[in-house]
Amino acid sequence: MPRRFIKRYMPDESKIKAHPHLQWLGNSIHNPNLWHLNRSSVSRAFLVGIFCAFLPIPFQMLVAAVLAIIIHSNLPISIGLVWITNPLTIPPIFYSTYKIGAFLLSLPVQETEMALSLEWLESSISHIWWPLLFGSLVCGILLAAVSYALVQMLWVWRVNRDWEARRMRRHAKSRRLKKTNAAQRTDEKPTDPH
Repeated sequence: MPRRFIKRYMPDESKIKAHPHLQWLGNSIHNPNLWHLNRSSVSRAFLVGIFCAFLPIPFQMLVAAVLAIIIHSNLPISIGLVWITNPLTIPPIFYSTYKIGAFLLSLPVQETEMALSLEWLESSISHIWWPLLFGSLVCGILLAAVSYALVQMLWVWRVNRDWEARRMRRHAKSRRLKKTNAAQRTDEKPTDPH
C-alpha cells in the first residue's frame, strides 16, 4: 500500500502537534483528518503543497498549514511539499515563472543583472511583480492540479496492483492446499487385502 511507503518518511505526529510554532492553530491541529494517510488526504496535500510552493511570498509553510486545515489535507505532506522551493531552487523556479508570466501577459522580459540586495529588489520589483505573480499562480495551479490527478491515479493503480497480487497469492495457496489434500487422500486409500 502507498500508506506504508509514505509513513516511512513522515515525521512523528506527536512532535509536530507539540511544536511551539504551531500552537497558534489551537485545537484544529489535533483534528485526526489532518494526519490520515488515504488517497483523498494525500492528493489534497499535493494540491496544497505544490500550489503554495509556487507562491512568491514569504511564509509559504504558514499558508500551506492554513489551507491544509481548511480543506482537510494531510498537514505534514502539505507543509513538506512547500520545500520544493528552497534557497537552491527559488532562483530558477521564480525566474521561469516570471518568464512564463511575461509571455502570457505579452510583456517584455526585463533582462537585468540580478543582485541579491535590497536595492536591486526595490528597483526591480515594480517591473517584475505582476508577471512574476501571474506566472507563479498559473504554474502553481496547473502543477498542483496535475499532481493531484497523478497522486489519485497512482494511488488507485498501486492499490489495484496490491489487490491483484494478494488474489494471486491466495489462488496459489489454494492450489497448493488442493494438491496437498489430494495427495493425502491417495495416501489414505485403504489397501486391497486380496
